[in-house]
Amino acid sequence: MSATPATPAASTTPAEAGSDVLVEVRGLEVHFPIKSGIVFDRTVGHVRAVDGVDLSIRRGETYGLVGESGCGKSTLGKAILNLEPPTAGSVVFDGTDIASLTGEDLRRERKRFQMVFQDPMSSLDPRQTVESILVEGMRAHGLADDKAATQARLRELMSAVGLPPAGLSKYPHEFSGGQRQRIGIARALSVGPDLIVADEPVSALDVSIQAQVINLLQDLQDDLGLTYLVVAHDLAVVRHISDRIGVMYLGGLVEESDAAELYDLPLHPYTRALMSAVPVPDPRVEDSREQILLTGDLPSPANPPTGCRFHTRCPWRQETRCDTERPQLRVVEAEGVSSGHRVACHYAEQIAAGELQPHAVDPVVVTEGFGGPDVDDAPHNLAIGEV
Repeated sequence: MSATPATPAASTTPAEAGSDVLVEVRGLEVHFPIKSGIVFDRTVGHVRAVDGVDLSIRRGETYGLVGESGCGKSTLGKAILNLEPPTAGSVVFDGTDIASLTGEDLRRERKRFQMVFQDPMSSLDPRQTVESILVEGMRAHGLADDKAATQARLRELMSAVGLPPAGLSKYPHEFSGGQRQRIGIARALSVGPDLIVADEPVSALDVSIQAQVINLLQDLQDDLGLTYLVVAHDLAVVRHISDRIGVMYLGGLVEESDAAELYDLPLHPYTRALMSAVPVPDPRVEDSREQILLTGDLPSPANPPTGCRFHTRCPWRQETRCDTERPQLRVVEAEGVSSGHRVACHYAEQIAAGELQPHAVDPVVVTEGFGGPDVDDAPHNLAIGEV
């Protein structure tokens, strides 16, 4: 099956997507070395957790980042805050490249960007009271010099996240999971940040509590003008809270669009597979809609496939370019698609127009090499992987 390659649309940089960009990420890479040896360690390869990501986050918006486990979305969130030092690339936060900052310069900037971690229990010191946890960051940035003002600020933070002031004297184990996550949010708010990266903020919580925390994040954004990067794998949560969504696969961004459009009109084959896995409550719609079951296993980030990273599992794979040329994240011009919709696929326009139809995918064998699994083009029987 072959098709004429699409003519690439004019590339649009992340900064051009909005006039008031708070965070601009260019060519961000995070590679972890693979060591080998008993006496002397030597580097025999690298795990490419994040491998060339470009994105922008506008002031006051919520940017959702989705993808299956292991795609690098949590590492990307930490690298944006320089909690995980980038291997290459830049992260310009309000005019300052924080990826290049170290030591005291980085510490001074940290009060402007904070993180809410996935597991509220492990991210809170069990030996500290809530008051001590909240004051610690304020004291580090010189915001707790006035004792009376600090106490007023602590009560204000507890009220903002829906907890009683009496909870300041308690320890994390005395709270429920949802309450502990609220404490984590209060800790992030304590230094008055502009950007909060929320890494799976509700995945460890009961469903009934998830809605409360999501609504809390939205209320705080409205009241304080916060900007969010929300990392999640729950597509329903991301759709509810996000203004724009980026989809990651194997260390790279494969699609980016407004939230509503991404769910209504996904263009990248991987995004279409993700959306087809979201259940629809109407059984008639569920039985008639497109179902995409991906074949084979996720390749190793230590030894990713050449060309398009998704071509080993893609039902629309074309032999002409997919195996050899890695597609760039570019603006796609197609019917019903907005001007800011970016896709990393050579044939996005043809797929959207129906000129290319999905075909069967032969599973590929994954064999262990020194740097991770290698992909062999010979078909073998593997378990079917479902998104």
